[in-house]
Amino acid sequence: MSQFTASFRKSVWVGALAILLVVIAGCSGSKNDPKQNNSAQATTSPAATQSANTDVPAAGGTFVYGRPASVTSFDLHNEITSNNAFAIDKVFESLVAFNSKGEIVDWLAQSHSISQDGLTYTFVLRDGLKFSNGTAVTAKDAVFSLNRHLKVGGPLAIAAKVASVKAQDDKTLVITLKEPYTPFISELSNFSNGIIPDNFGGATEEEFFKKPIGTGPFVVETWDPAGDLTFTKNPNYWQEGKPYIDKLVYKLIEDDSQAINQLKAGDVDAIESLALQNADEIKNGADTAVVTNGSWVTEQLFFNTLDKHFSDVHVRRALALALDREGLTKALTFGYAQTANSLLPTTIPYNSNDTIKPLNYDVTAAKEELAKSAFPNGFTTKLLVASGNSTRAQEAQIIQAAGQTIGIKIEIESTELATFRERFFKYDFAAMLNSGQADSPEANSIIAFQTDPDGFSKSYWTHYTNKDVTKLLYDGQKTADGDARAQIYSKLLQTLADEVPYIPLYYPDILIGARSSVDGLVVLPNGSLRLEDVRIGK
Repeated sequence: MSQFTASFRKSVWVGALAILLVVIAGCSGSKNDPKQNNSAQATTSPAATQSANTDVPAAGGTFVYGRPASVTSFDLHNEITSNNAFAIDKVFESLVAFNSKGEIVDWLAQSHSISQDGLTYTFVLRDGLKFSNGTAVTAKDAVFSLNRHLKVGGPLAIAAKVASVKAQDDKTLVITLKEPYTPFISELSNFSNGIIPDNFGGATEEEFFKKPIGTGPFVVETWDPAGDLTFTKNPNYWQEGKPYIDKLVYKLIEDDSQAINQLKAGDVDAIESLALQNADEIKNGADTAVVTNGSWVTEQLFFNTLDKHFSDVHVRRALALALDREGLTKALTFGYAQTANSLLPTTIPYNSNDTIKPLNYDVTAAKEELAKSAFPNGFTTKLLVASGNSTRAQEAQIIQAAGQTIGIKIEIESTELATFRERFFKYDFAAMLNSGQADSPEANSIIAFQTDPDGFSKSYWTHYTNKDVTKLLYDGQKTADGDARAQIYSKLLQTLADEVPYIPLYYPDILIGARSSVDGLVVLPNGSLRLEDVRIGK
């Protein structure tokens, strides 16, 4: 994926070869224990796990994790990109979470229940919960946290229409909705719904987020927003005895080739976003391994529908027909991805990937479609790509060649990541390569972000607008899980496949490169890691 998460609903933002069953535990009274549920992981190399061995590495030490972008903010209500999200979730935790299988489990809450009418959510906090500074966590802290999120809104705003958030007592929180909102329990697992101290623990907002206090396994020690970040273990973490490591370092490595070299040399213990073409090399390395999981990611080609060329649906359809997505997937993903027909990854319910009718590769049909457009003789345009990602660079070249076959000349603009972000945040692109990703195991998490023209990102910065799609989006949010909801999303996803404001390319597995001395690494389907169980051998 690119460095972005995408759980988007109304005013919101933030796939997989290995088919991962995602179960949404939205029923009342979930009793799942994270100590049991979060040890699951999938690996492509036996060296990646040593938990079955009797000589489990001792606790302690420092785990160094190579990442392609630095952490710039810990303000959980105002952030969305994964460089920040996957640091925020090490410090702040939510009432419910999801495990490596994508199942919703109770986390800071020891239990939760949902009323039969879907309007009242009751959470009971675990006994003895403390913040990292040793103060007790109460329902009053949860009220403050959720109310602050409701007030701020932000890219992952709470989209449910909340009537009230109240502390019934020190341990019991009650959230009442004005109308049913089916994705709510799943979306509460987002990092943006972490619990922070009431009134920021007496600090100002600015002071608090420079030295945040949370319930997570780690505490910020030193932090360079343009460089590395060092965490220390939280001595008051609620999971007794964890985390096992003493320190966690996020090391900035912007180039994937450099990341590979540092992993091989043992300069880092693991690297994020392992390039697909390097997976087998790392998997078969003497001292390295690949840890993987199915993901909630869809790699996509995005069109700015405000652009004079890509505002024309026939142009978008023509390029979709000219592009051999299956060939692109096979050429670039080395068996670690599945060709995408639908916007939704196959790990997310209601994905319709097997029933949807996509615009499959057909150059003749592509030329006929372009002839229907306002530009029947072709045109010149640009494709924006973030540098430092070799897979994306090759994708761009394949798309460029596909356009050439029907008379569309595509110039590739490769910019460093920060500039890339600035450009598409300002809608300063004609087309771009990026990925959409859910933050929770819910269809709405991607669909809302990529179809709501009034949302935070204006349909993932494409400005795509279709009133029928918008209505289906809102219908899906209010409809209970079941056949009726499935039909809504099936119709919505088919419309997207027909009008192609973005072309889903493939669903990549999440691949983490690791030293074979690492034990207990858990990959979550959103691309983040659980690190409280990590141990490092010699």
